[in-house]
Amino acid sequence: MPTNIILIVASLAFAGVLFRPSMLKSPFWRATVTPLASIVGSGFLIAGPVLYHASGSAAWVAMTGLCLLSYVFGSAVRENIMHIEMRATRTKLQSVVNGVADYVLAAAYFISVAYYLNLFAAFGLRLFGTTDPETIRIVSTCAIATIGAVGAFGGLKALESLEVGTVGLKLAVIGGLLTTLVITSAYTWMQGTPPVHTIPAKGGWDEIRTILGLVVLVQGFETSRYLGDKYDPETRVRTMRRAQWISTGIYISFIFLFMPYFTGSLTGDGAETAIIDMLAPLGVALTPLLIAAALASQSSAAIADTNGAGGLIAEASGGRIPVKPAYLVTAGVAIVMTWSFDIFEIIAHASRAFVAYYALQNLLAASAAARRGAWPRAALYSGAFILAVIIIIVAKPADV
Repeated sequence: MPTNIILIVASLAFAGVLFRPSMLKSPFWRATVTPLASIVGSGFLIAGPVLYHASGSAAWVAMTGLCLLSYVFGSAVRENIMHIEMRATRTKLQSVVNGVADYVLAAAYFISVAYYLNLFAAFGLRLFGTTDPETIRIVSTCAIATIGAVGAFGGLKALESLEVGTVGLKLAVIGGLLTTLVITSAYTWMQGTPPVHTIPAKGGWDEIRTILGLVVLVQGFETSRYLGDKYDPETRVRTMRRAQWISTGIYISFIFLFMPYFTGSLTGDGAETAIIDMLAPLGVALTPLLIAAALASQSSAAIADTNGAGGLIAEASGGRIPVKPAYLVTAGVAIVMTWSFDIFEIIAHASRAFVAYYALQNLLAASAAARRGAWPRAALYSGAFILAVIIIIVAKPADV
């Protein structure tokens, strides 16, 4: 079956749609694609192998659970956009919690920069057949230091131009990959060899802890919270919700379609780029396309999070902490994380940091709902706050 041709043609077709001038100029689509690109980013590259390694054939259940959890967390963020975003509508306590939440999100960005650029280095070095962890750390350290230095000397705004086109490229490749998997699966069914097999699960409490440590895979919807200078609250709420619906469909579909390709091996060097080897049967075109999408995605995401961390710290401190030194702090923390933990430990730490931010968002949302007398919502967000605290305590890295 000409899977190379299908993959290339499908990717080009998606690119043609995503890069249409009418799409690029649509305010509603632009407001949707910002959170969508963050959600369906780095996590897409490792979701399949890691979830099947942790939960076997029940990976789709784990993915559904993560998406449902993120939707509840997203609902809290949307509640806050509509009801406490304006300073005039906040209580004094809400203002304090909101400020703390900004600092926590900035800290999460510190860790996510390490996450993005370690994956950037890992996928980039696969072009040269290298999976050595020390080499990956050296390359990612150089990338982190470069972004931090450029930001500190006032050039990060110029680097942000890298984001133009990377979103479309990434989504086009993902669309092409999903199309190829659908067609390939349908073809094998028609041939009388259903592409399904049973993958044993480890089971138990450790499996649950590992899955809870993967919340960062579906993180990114909160970016809509910080687009207030471009879009009104109603638009941000609608587009964030749509982005979560689309990303949920993409993730769950991919997990189902990926099952026949999981080899059961996710150990040793190169585990973070295992998707390349596992999907190799789809053809030689897959590797360069995946690596190109990964490099574009990781670099732009790291720049965006470095910029976001600096801006959040400056805003939360009332300008007492300048943006440029915050870039250096971000880079410093990311480098320390790079040399202190492996990629899967960084993922777990990033998940905890983002969940801490979501916990505070749920606390704010519960108080806002209670003030309006919306007691079912207040109960939902209170329960989500408690669950977030539990995740922070018990989450653990994938055991690979």
